[in-house]
Amino acid sequence: MADPGRPVVPGEGPPDEGSPRAGLAGAELAGLGVSQGRAAGPVIRMAPPPVLPSPRQVADPAAEAAAVVKALESVTADLRQRAANAARDTGGGDGTASAGADDAAEILDALAMIADDPMLREDAEAAVRDGLDAPHALDAAFTHHRETLAALGGYLAERAADLDDLKHRAIAACLGLPMPGIPAPGHPYILVAEDLSPADTAGLGTDVVALVTEKGGPTSHTAILARGRGLPAVVACAGITALADGTVISVDGKTGQVGVGLTDEAVAEVRRSDREERERLANSSGPGRTADGHPVKLLLNIGSAADLRPGAEGVGLFRTEFLFLDRKREPSFEEQVAAYAEVFARAGTVVVRTLDAGTDKPLPFLGLLPEPNPALGIRGLRVDRVLPAVLDTQLDAIAEAARATGADAWVMAPMVTTPAEAAGFARRARARGLTRVGAMVEVPAAALLADRLLAEVDFLSIGTNDLSQYTFAADRQHPGLADLLDPWQPALLKLIAACADAGRAAGKPVGVCGEAAGDPRLAPVLVGLGVTSLSMAAVCVPSVREELSQHTLEECRELAALAR
Repeated sequence: MADPGRPVVPGEGPPDEGSPRAGLAGAELAGLGVSQGRAAGPVIRMAPPPVLPSPRQVADPAAEAAAVVKALESVTADLRQRAANAARDTGGGDGTASAGADDAAEILDALAMIADDPMLREDAEAAVRDGLDAPHALDAAFTHHRETLAALGGYLAERAADLDDLKHRAIAACLGLPMPGIPAPGHPYILVAEDLSPADTAGLGTDVVALVTEKGGPTSHTAILARGRGLPAVVACAGITALADGTVISVDGKTGQVGVGLTDEAVAEVRRSDREERERLANSSGPGRTADGHPVKLLLNIGSAADLRPGAEGVGLFRTEFLFLDRKREPSFEEQVAAYAEVFARAGTVVVRTLDAGTDKPLPFLGLLPEPNPALGIRGLRVDRVLPAVLDTQLDAIAEAARATGADAWVMAPMVTTPAEAAGFARRARARGLTRVGAMVEVPAAALLADRLLAEVDFLSIGTNDLSQYTFAADRQHPGLADLLDPWQPALLKLIAACADAGRAAGKPVGVCGEAAGDPRLAPVLVGLGVTSLSMAAVCVPSVREELSQHTLEECRELAALAR
């Protein structure tokens, strides 16, 4: 007999004892919430990748090589067409749709470039010459390239999953099978997958109301695109793919909670509350301040001008390396001036972070040597130790773009560790006419000597993602260590408080620009610790503004004392 508390999906009978759904009704799964909002609806799982057939004897190597080329060309053409379609979808009335489409077009173009890589094609053709048929040659070539990326660690290791998607698409094309993609059932649903590729995420239709994946992390393309589109999303949710299609679930992209086996009444309540919350936040405007009027600047984290949105008070983190991640040649002074000026002309006050290269954000044009532990090696400002001309060119370009636009451009260096590094960076920036110079606090040593750093620079910006990683010796991209990377950890809050105390004593601003700044529950605590600004993804600004407006400064201080 069916569980009376569980809805019966049309066309389904009650769950059998051995079915994936059995025993899960009314249960709750948990993952990492990476894009806020709530949704409820039936699960539809991604179709599995094509099954590679048994190897066969190659009678005509030329024909197999031609099949390899044709499959890769088919995948490349499909991705470029998707990119063109995404680019045409820009221009949403509130900017959100435009942001998602811009991100999607860029990611799809980048994937098309990988599929069209001559080295990949040559490796597959070489595998044919070694006796493999076309599908297995493609499998071997993609596997080789994936292993190379995975061995590099950090950002490139996370991007290795992109090659799996391209491999599946190429093999499907070679076998004459339908290209893997997003289901289109003709009704709203929650997309569930082991993981989602950029091409899949970029191709989401309006019938997808939320995303849940078993793998992935907060820096994945799934997270980036979900936030850009305003879709609730949860990643690293163990057990989610065991649910059968049609199982009704709820998704909370803020807490990471996934409810299983909802009643019709529960579904209606989730949808109602989400709709009301979005309508309420849409009416939020004005500068950030507490209930008693204490000002807290609410700023944006951006990677390019495409990420700019109304409603914030400027840009607190301009990640300049995002403009050049895929470049094999160093961007020229003129290219950099144009890229920075595009942001400066539209954003007013902008805090520019100089290139944060290395570990999870490698820049090929730098030609840095592989390292056994890149997170502890040449990254951020440390690149200046081996390539000082790169920072000189960037500072020159930032200064020129600021002069040309009349913008209020602040500049800060990533991975500052000692007061001497802060002083050296400040001298070089000020020599170019950049008058507001700061340092990122991402290393515990910098937090412990925040007062000495502030003797050399004008402001500090705390990057909680890396500061957590180095404080707790926990890889920031490891979903299994989420508890150690929780920004509510008292040890991290004490380091933030030390920086804020130093800023108050020096009369200089101290902001937070990591993911923690966009958590509306944590925002009052950070303000209570003495932080003067919070910089976050655009989608987070309204909820943080509203939360701060509910607390006086004294209440924020009381919350901070409790959290520490």
